[in-house]
Amino acid sequence: MECTYDVLIIGAGSAGLAAALTLGRCLRRVLLADGGPPRNEASPGVHGFLTRDGIRPAELLRLGHEQLRPYKTVEVQCLQIESIARQGRGFVATGHGTADDAPVMVTARRVLLATGVSDILPALPGFRELWGRGVLHCPYCHGWEVRGRPLAVYGQGRTVTGLALLVSRWSPDVIVVTDGPGHLTPNARRRLRREKIGIREEPVARLIGSAGQELRCIEFADGSQLERAALFLHAPQHQRSPLASNLGARFTNSGAVWVDKNAQTSVPGIYAAGDTTPGTQQALLAAAAGNQAAICLNENLTREECPR
Repeated sequence: MECTYDVLIIGAGSAGLAAALTLGRCLRRVLLADGGPPRNEASPGVHGFLTRDGIRPAELLRLGHEQLRPYKTVEVQCLQIESIARQGRGFVATGHGTADDAPVMVTARRVLLATGVSDILPALPGFRELWGRGVLHCPYCHGWEVRGRPLAVYGQGRTVTGLALLVSRWSPDVIVVTDGPGHLTPNARRRLRREKIGIREEPVARLIGSAGQELRCIEFADGSQLERAALFLHAPQHQRSPLASNLGARFTNSGAVWVDKNAQTSVPGIYAAGDTTPGTQQALLAAAAGNQAAICLNENLTREECPR
């Protein structure tokens, strides 16, 4: 089978764009399938990205697309890839255009999954509406913007304890909100108390925000309110795309797509990078992972082309 592309990249966030750029510089025939808005679409800025600190997510992606234009072997299409199957020594992917819903079929020697994850937020009023501004997932990404202000950390057990201790590096006024029994061990309570972190275990009714989607206060089921400038939580996640699962790829216990040191999944020829895979989730790290995956892909293809 003569494949149209060397690599099909599915997902055009930081990881996918970085991989496309590196593979373009390797003169590889690449199709970048852009399936829609990124996970951080609601955030006012991408932080900690060297030379681009605070840039709007949409602007970062626009620059990424712009910088792909000189590389004529890289093609970008608005596509939703729905299935991947092995065909000969490569793969055939099928799906549809996101703009016109036209069916598409793509053949490629290798596939890179950069499809990312989605966050599962509590089913309470205000969490989804304030996501990315008043409700935050990462103090490394957003802690500086709310430094020194009254903050809340939402969750239970070991997860909320660790996150609250971390967030307390940015503010002396942190309160853990467990939304019912916190399942905190005596040692966890002692550690929180030592850092002067309060605990509220009443059920939460809703979050109340401002017109600018900033958090104003947390309202509990009994009607009382706690004024806070922002709320942090480690939300559960799920893969945005079922492609890895449908291919029979291995997953970690946390639900991430397992990859080896060369960014290859347990399915030969299928690679993955960015938030799809295990590790700390930041735009800069996703871009670095996409770059590294591209190098591994190019070297793997070169070995196939130049056998011993």
